[in-house]
Amino acid sequence: MKQKDLLEKNEIIMWSEEKIRDFRATLLQWYDENKRDLPWRSTSDPYYIWVSEIMLQQTQVDTVIPYYKRFIETLPTIEDLAKASEETLLKLWEGLGYYSRVRNMNVAANQILEKHEGKFPTAHKDVLNLKGIGPYTAGAVTSIAFNQPQPAVDGNVMRVLSRLFEIDLDISKASTRKVFEEMIRRLIDPDRPGDFNQALMDLGATICTPKNYSPENSPVKEFNASYLNESWEKYPVKKKKNKVTEQTYYTVMVKNKEGEYLYKKRPSKGVLAGMHTPLMIDRKDLNEEGWKAFNQKELYDSRLSQELEQIIKETYDLKVTVNEQPKGVVAHVFSHLKWEMIVFEAVLIEELSHSSELKWIHADRFDEEMFPMPTQKVNKLVNTLTLF
Repeated sequence: MKQKDLLEKNEIIMWSEEKIRDFRATLLQWYDENKRDLPWRSTSDPYYIWVSEIMLQQTQVDTVIPYYKRFIETLPTIEDLAKASEETLLKLWEGLGYYSRVRNMNVAANQILEKHEGKFPTAHKDVLNLKGIGPYTAGAVTSIAFNQPQPAVDGNVMRVLSRLFEIDLDISKASTRKVFEEMIRRLIDPDRPGDFNQALMDLGATICTPKNYSPENSPVKEFNASYLNESWEKYPVKKKKNKVTEQTYYTVMVKNKEGEYLYKKRPSKGVLAGMHTPLMIDRKDLNEEGWKAFNQKELYDSRLSQELEQIIKETYDLKVTVNEQPKGVVAHVFSHLKWEMIVFEAVLIEELSHSSELKWIHADRFDEEMFPMPTQKVNKLVNTLTLF
């Protein structure tokens, strides 16, 4: 089925041309008077807009602003990004999570140098071919930087349109996004496409919010079918998220006599790829029979610490002494899983051999290292003085 038939197929009736023009005018007037003052909105440089859009994926605006400013100050050009070391990139990204995104940006920057003479491509199809850029980011950059009438459909936009048109489609499905993209193609202001897309984003972020939504305060309430029909609480339609997988790790912070802590580099693929974490032992790999049955979660004995010592010796060729009682518990939630890290402190007795995957780092250097957020949480816990 052709793209132009998508709306009819899904029983979505678009407004008349006159109503669409009125909607554009009303929305853009509100945007001109109320748009958020964001640093990336003071430029039309596609590189800066690209950086902001990648950072904003699944991250709050207030969190992104200082990261954005530091990133642009450190890597002001596409060439700077292309030539940046992984250490620099990960340090700039530290705390944002999803580190594959900044790695993809580095690959894309090199694509731009090689295929587009160092200039960000203007053609939408060329932007889509860059590593790590999907339909939303391509639409956002080309509409804002190059004034092209391309849709930029994110969760905010789908929520707004779902309520405006009372759309019953599940917004978690990829096929639904195609429908919303076609709607935007018909609604978008041809003269101010970038502002139109940003206006919808602002509307979804500030007024048409997921919770505590007051449709009577919306500047486009007269266009809002769910407001007029008092059905807005039904929209958007979204299936329940898959249950988050929970994983429990005994996390051992090994310290040597120089005051350095031991970290292991994670595999090049998977969660926190290439990042450093303390030694993490999956609870499922331990033989807990005998002591697990009568110990509470926070209560342990020497049998656990001895088992951890044995695993560390066999796995890492290290002799250590593990404290019997944990320092505490750290939790970290990713998009698809939750880590529970039961943290133990340990002292190095002897390093029988050294692996390139292991790295000793002094506590005084923690701020200089590019640690992922779970490691930062463990470091903070271990550095917290326990008062008796």
